[in-house]
Amino acid sequence: YGAMEQTPQWSHTDIPRLRQGLIGAQFWSAYVPCEAQGLDAVQLALEQIDVIQRFTELYEKHTALAQSSQDIVTLHKQGLFASLIGVEGGHALGSSLGVLRSLYSLGVRYLTLTHTCDNSWAGAAPSPDRGLSSFGRAVVKEMNRIGVIIDLSHASDATARDVLEATRAPVMFSHSAARALCNATGNIADDILRLVADNGGIVMVSFYALHVACSRQATVFDVVQHIRHIRAVAGIQHVGIGAGFDGIDATPEGLEDVSKYPELFATLLEDSGWTENDIGLLAGRNFLRVFKSVENVRDYWKSANILPNENVEAPKKSPCAYMPL
Repeated sequence: YGAMEQTPQWSHTDIPRLRQGLIGAQFWSAYVPCEAQGLDAVQLALEQIDVIQRFTELYEKHTALAQSSQDIVTLHKQGLFASLIGVEGGHALGSSLGVLRSLYSLGVRYLTLTHTCDNSWAGAAPSPDRGLSSFGRAVVKEMNRIGVIIDLSHASDATARDVLEATRAPVMFSHSAARALCNATGNIADDILRLVADNGGIVMVSFYALHVACSRQATVFDVVQHIRHIRAVAGIQHVGIGAGFDGIDATPEGLEDVSKYPELFATLLEDSGWTENDIGLLAGRNFLRVFKSVENVRDYWKSANILPNENVEAPKKSPCAYMPL
């Protein structure tokens, strides 16, 4: 934990650099490896959430856990950066809507439906034609009901389209880039960018060199090109910053760590087509709008007395699960 107040060589992130980068809010990802699917994925997610909660408490002079869009605004006014929790990989649910609801109660506010592997109810990017199962649609509905943001980064094209048809709340891609500029697995096709705009959602641009330059060598200008493209296709209201620091092993020159965000915005402002208001939307206001819209759907469904979804996925025989006769 002490490393968070230092500048370790092995990390892109620490408190001094978060401050230097003028961070107002940071999602910490409770990442669960695909190899844990069907084994201890739920436990690993809980342990990652525990780590996030503990270091947030430890560094209370700098940050606090945010569980709503208003929390982010309030903490910013107090001079703190907001720490939020996301879970990366729908296999962390163990195919249980009860686990989804429990994760929400622990502070989780987004769920990446897949990682680089399919799960039993949604296809990942390497399986472009595999979409949502009926249980996957139940997951989407329950996320709408309780107010968890649907994250489509890593999802297959078919899953993205199925979700955008089924959801009643805006979605996000937490760390993705434009396929038209780099045809990398997981990047987003233009037709899906347009569907995200119709949905009111947001694409948070990844800084991963392999996603923005299709090689391990990239620069800040490659990221700028993806931001410009997504803005041109989907609109300024639907683009944000996703980065992916400490989840990527190849960063662009000029965007090596979390301290470098101001340099990105300064580069964009060199273009007369960008205003300070545009930068404000990109830097955070677009995400706050999406988060608030997800909360509004939750609140409306609550007022309509829509009950928890009791759908279950048919169990599979497994030595790792209790299965009564």
